Formats: sequence, structure tokens, C-alpha cells
Amino acid sequence: MEYLSLAEVERIARDAHAGQTDKNGHPYTEHLAAVAHGVAARGGSEEQIAAGWLHDAIEDDALTREWLAGAALGAATKAIVDALTKRPGEPLEEYTARILATPGALVVKQADLAHNADPARLASLDPATAERLAAKYRRTRELLGLDPDSA
Repeated sequence: MEYLSLAEVERIARDAHAGQTDKNGHPYTEHLAAVAHGVAARGGSEEQIAAGWLHDAIEDDALTREWLAGAALGAATKAIVDALTKRPGEPLEEYTARILATPGALVVKQADLAHNADPARLASLDPATAERLAAKYRRTRELLGLDPDSA
């Protein structure tokens, strides 16, 4: 089976998230690009970079689980995207345990956290939201065994 190229995965992710914005009002695809580039900068594989582009697609209802199951993607990419997809009402402890149990998922989550917790991004939010999110990201890093105060 021939897998989708990274350029094709990027196009699919950009199309799927077209019109979405982040909490700062920026195009959501900027976050996806930052995560994919962050994975690459951390030495991630092509499958991990592809997962970086797609890491929020199922959770945000941009793509379906059925699409992911049938997509021309490697098993590792599919497993990482699934691991990074929070389930409704899922405790953070279960979510982070699944990430740790999935080979290759941690580097993608590190890149995601690094961008989400970027002080410049947090500074553009109202103070209460910024503090709530910063605390959430610190707790997530703790549960993943990462330095809670680093991005």
C-alpha cells in the first residue's frame, strides 16, 4: 500500500480545519503547522510528523474515526492520532497514560504542548483563561513525565 505523502497529509489537515480559529482568533492551521514543525525539530519520523498535522482532526470533528481507519496512513500515524484524541469526559490521567503507552505519541504531544503553552500565545488571552490553560498544560507535562515548567 502506498501511503499519503507529508504534503498530502498537510493538505488534508489544512482543508479539514479550514475556517477554524484558535482561542486567539488565528487560523487553526497555524497551530497544526507549528506542531508538525515541532515534531520535525525534535527528530520525529515522517509518521510522527503526519500525526502532528492530524493530531486534533478527530477530536475537533474535522475528520472522522472512519476516515482515519481507512486512510492511506501507516499504523503508527493512526495509533498516534488515536492516542492524542481526547475522549469526551476522559480524565487527564487516562489520556496521558494512553499517550505514554503509544510508541511515538509523546514527541507529538510535546510539540503540541510547546505551542499551546507558548507565553506569547497565552499572553494574548484574557488572564483567567491564560492561567487556567497554563495550569492545565503544567499538569499534563507532569503526568507525561516532562518538566512541568518547560514548554
